[in-house]
Amino acid sequence: MAPIQKECDYLVLGGGSGGLASARRASAMYGAKAIAVEVDRLGGTCVNVGCVPKKITWNAAAIAEMLHKEVKPYGFSIQETGPFDWEGFTTKRENYVKRLNGIYEKNLNNDKVEFLHGLATFQDPHTVRVTLDDKSEVDIKAKKILVAVGGHPNIPSNIQGSELGITSDGFFELRKQPKKVAVVGAGYIAIEMAGMFNALGTETHLFYRHDKFLRTFDPMIQDKIATEYQRQGMHLHANSSQSKVEDLGNGLKKLHYKDSNGEGTLDVDTVLWAIGRSPELEKLNLEITGVKLNDKGHIIVDDYQNTNIDHIYSLGDVCDKGFELTPVAIAAGRRLSDRLFGGKSDAKLAYENIPSVVFAHPEVGSTGLTEPEAREKYGSDNIKVYQTSFIDMYYSMMEQEDKSPTAYKVICAGKEEKVVGLHILGRSSAEILQGFGVAIKMGATKADFDRCVAIHPTAAEELVTLK
Repeated sequence: MAPIQKECDYLVLGGGSGGLASARRASAMYGAKAIAVEVDRLGGTCVNVGCVPKKITWNAAAIAEMLHKEVKPYGFSIQETGPFDWEGFTTKRENYVKRLNGIYEKNLNNDKVEFLHGLATFQDPHTVRVTLDDKSEVDIKAKKILVAVGGHPNIPSNIQGSELGITSDGFFELRKQPKKVAVVGAGYIAIEMAGMFNALGTETHLFYRHDKFLRTFDPMIQDKIATEYQRQGMHLHANSSQSKVEDLGNGLKKLHYKDSNGEGTLDVDTVLWAIGRSPELEKLNLEITGVKLNDKGHIIVDDYQNTNIDHIYSLGDVCDKGFELTPVAIAAGRRLSDRLFGGKSDAKLAYENIPSVVFAHPEVGSTGLTEPEAREKYGSDNIKVYQTSFIDMYYSMMEQEDKSPTAYKVICAGKEEKVVGLHILGRSSAEILQGFGVAIKMGATKADFDRCVAIHPTAAEELVTLK
């Protein structure tokens, strides 16, 4: 049977938050005929195997910390009647995500975006064939095409038996809580998942290649989180490499590794690879379009999300901007539609001073330059650093060994002491950073911080009283 023929103004490949935000704005605000295509579940990584289920799991881990370490010093006596119900929690979390999938589809309908569920492949630079779930085919000829197909987690190809491990996707498919886990990776995904496992009672081993993890973050963050994870009982394996994973049967695996202490093996229930992500381009047949990729396989775009092909654009994890953050993709997608269909020729996302957080234990917030980056950009003589480390009043009732640190660093540049970097670690850092992120985006100086009256007693007041 010959493919069904369709035409549209705007074809969006990928049903993640960024692509859908762009399609909806193009259709609802500017009247463009938009079609969105997704082969998996709507919402992309964030909704299904990323931000949303991760934060829900982090909430559970935070509650576990509170119950096991924090309520007794405040005078409460709570006796648990059973262990953490991992399977029941997982089922409830999945049901929540399914509701979100339905909301995403409803929103597309409300904004008159046609949705096709199937696999997209380019036939030529203007035509994409979609193979639907029933194996029928639709050929779409589009005036403008957005590639926003996201990425997928990597599994190492040079380690024997690596397929016996799982990725961050598999983390959300675990039906039973591992008693012992090896998490391999140094980025925020590894740090978050290791922290959640550990807080929920799994014996957790974290393996990373160099002497520090979170290497794109400020050194203060790297050092404080490492110290805190060790205090919490996590096993850290710095300067490590893995050579083999063996299946021992009964769900057990043996990980062969080398770290700072030499060679060793570790018997675990789960090996989790969190070693980076790759663009989801394998089946798209993008090469037929002539769109250029960088050496890591990401689509090269300019500040306006343009590729080297006039009518093809890209955003989100699949492009080379380096911010694998859902709000970044959403903002970029909306501005792209403003430019393409709304007549706003200068609309683009400013990628400077984008706040980001790591839901570690404790939370981390960061925006702007790290201290090494600031010194390299402005010169050490033009940089002034204000920082403090203290114990949040919340922990005042607890024994010393149960007190988690709070640490803040404000990096300023020039005579006016413009704030060019802010790095915070401690309770509620994610919520605190959102407000300060606005101030820094507006060009706040240290004097602006100082003029803000402190809210007492809070941890965040330290940011406006630093000397």
